[in-house]
Amino acid sequence: MSAFEADVKTSELKRVLGKWSLTAIGIGAIIGGGIFVLTGTGAYYHAGPALALSFVIAGIACVFAALCYSEFASILPVEGSAYAYAYGTVGEIFAWIIGWGLILEYAMGSMTVAVSWSGYFNKLLKMFGLHLPDYLTSDPASYTGEGFSMNLPAFCIVLVVISILIKGTKEAAKANNMIVIMKVSAVLFVIIAGVFFIDTANWHPFIPAPQMVKEGDTLKEAYGFQGIVSGAAAIFFAYVGFDAVSTQAGEAINPKKDVPFAIITSLLVCTVLYILVSLVLTGMMHYTDFNPQGKYPDAIKAPVAYAFEIAGQGWAGYIITIAATIGLISVLMVMIMGQSRIFLGMSKDGLIPKLFSDIHPVKKTPAKSLMILGILIATVAAFTPISKLADMTSFGTLFAFTMVCVAVWILRKKEPDLPRNFKVPALPLIATLGILINVYLIWNLSDDAKLLSTGWLVLGVIIYFAYSLSHSKLHKRGYGETFKAEQKPLQDVDIKIDDKD
Repeated sequence: MSAFEADVKTSELKRVLGKWSLTAIGIGAIIGGGIFVLTGTGAYYHAGPALALSFVIAGIACVFAALCYSEFASILPVEGSAYAYAYGTVGEIFAWIIGWGLILEYAMGSMTVAVSWSGYFNKLLKMFGLHLPDYLTSDPASYTGEGFSMNLPAFCIVLVVISILIKGTKEAAKANNMIVIMKVSAVLFVIIAGVFFIDTANWHPFIPAPQMVKEGDTLKEAYGFQGIVSGAAAIFFAYVGFDAVSTQAGEAINPKKDVPFAIITSLLVCTVLYILVSLVLTGMMHYTDFNPQGKYPDAIKAPVAYAFEIAGQGWAGYIITIAATIGLISVLMVMIMGQSRIFLGMSKDGLIPKLFSDIHPVKKTPAKSLMILGILIATVAAFTPISKLADMTSFGTLFAFTMVCVAVWILRKKEPDLPRNFKVPALPLIATLGILINVYLIWNLSDDAKLLSTGWLVLGVIIYFAYSLSHSKLHKRGYGETFKAEQKPLQDVDIKIDDKD
């Protein structure tokens, strides 16, 4: 583990993020798709009014993982998130599998948010009497016309965000902070204003009886207890934000203290907001009104805005649509930023090509990595349906959280005397509960998501043995007693930081 000392001392990234900037990064990533998009799909396709319980279950699962992330972050103040933690504790191949899962999580999450942003952007244009043709706002699978189609707004917003991120982390953080303030204000507005339009009859029955619901061309069972659990699994990608905090540890001013603070604070704040918004939304509109083949076919695409429009408060719909359109940009920004930092960590270890760890000499950002990511994410987002992307993101998130719970437990056993600014209380219980609930939620994802995601992990194993193993710096040096003897204990790592936020 002490090999991370070199990374800390030689890192070219600037340490410019204080605890509140890190917290804003977490909130910026968490508040977005879950509130502005997935509340409609979660209510109709899964849990009904009991969607609030789905958020409770997902939040509890996140708490276990967040505690484990926090302990790791207090030990290893480097970029790379769960990948770096596993690399320093349980070995390279295990870390590679986690890193490969994180690529799925962040890449698919970025694509999902880009498509979600496109939906709100199109709604905003329509509010002002502007209309883009369907073939420029629909992926080929969703397009009902003939000929070429793509989601052009989704493609373009990714490129805009990439250009902001390349300019510098400090500049991106400032932009994110402003967007987060506006977005949280909008969410509080939804909760406070929406309370006056709640019809409690919409909450009865709070847990609807199980029944079959048509999603696309397939029938699936929804509602009941199973619907609550599947809803928790489906909306889980909305909680990726606190994981994104840990990817920024390499740019935190005081990572050992500030990263755990930001992880836990952002998670608790956003979980409460999610629960309140889901209660308000399902109180304002009956969950069956989110049926895309029903009375309000577009409500499922922008559920919060439509709830106020249907309540006769069109002016509120303008505020929410504008807030969502701008707010989702910060989610996309944080996810792509996190993805590039995971690539940075993996590239430093030789597991992926060196260009992913090249830092721009002036801007001090991984510019090449960001440009490559931008092109890939923008292209896939322009041609892929959102439902496929969201479920695969949830798989990647749940998989990474499970592995972190395992790894922190192993590290506590292997090196119990390591200095830890934060320690998970009752670790065996917390880790066990985290593992069990995350695996259970994975099991409740759609069959397509499990199949595609498993295929992704198998592809990752093939790439590891075909490329990464032979290029691994650890493998080249020979991971034996000689290598171990050269390393200082982790306690000797001296990171000089400024305590000022």
